[in-house]
Amino acid sequence: MPFSGQVLGIEGTAWNLSTAVFGDRLICTHSSAYQPSHGGIHPREAAQHHATVIKEIVARTLDEAGEVQAIAFSQGPGLGPCLRTVATAARSLALALNVPLVGVNHCIAHIEIGMWATGCRDPITLYVSGANTQVLGFLNGRYRIFGETLDIGLGNALDKFARHHRMHHPGGPHIEALARKGAYIDLPYTVKGMDLAFSGLVSAAKESKASIEDICHSIQEVAFAMCVEVTERALAHAGKDEVLLVGGVGANRRLQEMLTAMCEDRGATFHVPERKYLGDNGAMIAYTGRLMLESGRSLEIKESRVIPTFRSDDVDVTWRQEETGKAAGIAGENGELRGAEAVVTIEEGIVTKRRMSKRYREKALDRRLIMERTRAEARLISLARRAGTPTPVIRDITNDTIVMERVKGTLLKEHLTSDAFYQAGLEVGRLHSAGIIHGDLTTSNIIVREGRCVLIDFGLAQVSSELEDRGVDLHVLFQTLKSTTRDHERLKNAFIEGYSRNFEGYMDVLRRETDIEKRGRYL
Repeated sequence: MPFSGQVLGIEGTAWNLSTAVFGDRLICTHSSAYQPSHGGIHPREAAQHHATVIKEIVARTLDEAGEVQAIAFSQGPGLGPCLRTVATAARSLALALNVPLVGVNHCIAHIEIGMWATGCRDPITLYVSGANTQVLGFLNGRYRIFGETLDIGLGNALDKFARHHRMHHPGGPHIEALARKGAYIDLPYTVKGMDLAFSGLVSAAKESKASIEDICHSIQEVAFAMCVEVTERALAHAGKDEVLLVGGVGANRRLQEMLTAMCEDRGATFHVPERKYLGDNGAMIAYTGRLMLESGRSLEIKESRVIPTFRSDDVDVTWRQEETGKAAGIAGENGELRGAEAVVTIEEGIVTKRRMSKRYREKALDRRLIMERTRAEARLISLARRAGTPTPVIRDITNDTIVMERVKGTLLKEHLTSDAFYQAGLEVGRLHSAGIIHGDLTTSNIIVREGRCVLIDFGLAQVSSELEDRGVDLHVLFQTLKSTTRDHERLKNAFIEGYSRNFEGYMDVLRRETDIEKRGRYL
């Protein structure tokens, strides 16, 4: 029998303990936030705070809402001591009230409440919080992760910088206020295909001798531009036309402005829920729990253990139907093709690739990235070709444009056969053996031509013999494959078979890729 009733949701993955009741609408919500006396969040202190206030918060919520027919709780990801405190309370309530229990993935709950609050249907979601930074989209019954942080979450990165300058927790609002008074200075910009890294940015910001206002302005501009770039790349690759921003860092007005500009330029719509639904809140747990119960999902007590590293793409999303994707601003003027980064024109076998200025980026940063990436792409294409990897032949180059031969064939994302992925593995293995890292190894950047794979779009490429860089290259490809393809395991195995033929140290790279994937979990 379908579930219909009120659900009590309890959220307590980190510093905020929040409860809410959701029926046909949000009935009520109450919260109590842990405030560290110094530094960042201390997990056991936060858990002790939750244990101290949870009885009172739950009682107030139930007094206001009345009877509930189910209990939902944040099962993960999150801080272990905090998760266990909330789970214990949820189990006790479910047993005492004799009602169903449901465990909710914290990250997915952010997306679901965001969709409910804004009315969007099938977005690419940028989820930015203290511990999490992910770009996700719904495909084949799961929320797939297109890109994520390789080290720390954006919120934690900003907090680390803020603590260094003795700002109170959370640091984001203090940085945002100071940033309005600052000017741009150069800081490291680290995008690796669809993934990001913030540690180098934070270290450089800490060491900078510029004014605090200029540093705050610049750390925001760089970090947010990285997030928007990856979101745009996912939007173009997936062919969707909505972007949703969720998570506590999403309250930042500058980040919202940048995403608005990107979406306007791509013909997509931008959605952000009101502030009370951005940070961790009980409403998102109660609402998502109700969706899960309506689709027949609940937990036995013995199955309700917490999962501190609970990934979004581990959850079977039984309550959503597949939407048909639409191209988001792919066609340009005069027959141009527009990707995430460049406009491409094709005339008589010649391709002209011109990198576009990004309205959302600081002008100095924009000019720097365009010039660096154009020059690096031309150099690395030539190096790869000399190493035996099929690439386009370059005819001319300027500061923002590369003129090259047209490669006729089918994109790998449209040619999903084992043989094609085996051939792709051969060529990437050859590339890595030559000490070249592609940097943006997605199925949109490999063309199948007469049975052989041609690698294109070397804008993020570099020369490196580091195991880490090779692992990131494969991680980008495997994440893209998993995010967009039903039969990803078969195709991944075919790629690995080809890769192993041309790269001797392939097992070390595969082990490192697995380590990199684990780092994307809640930190």
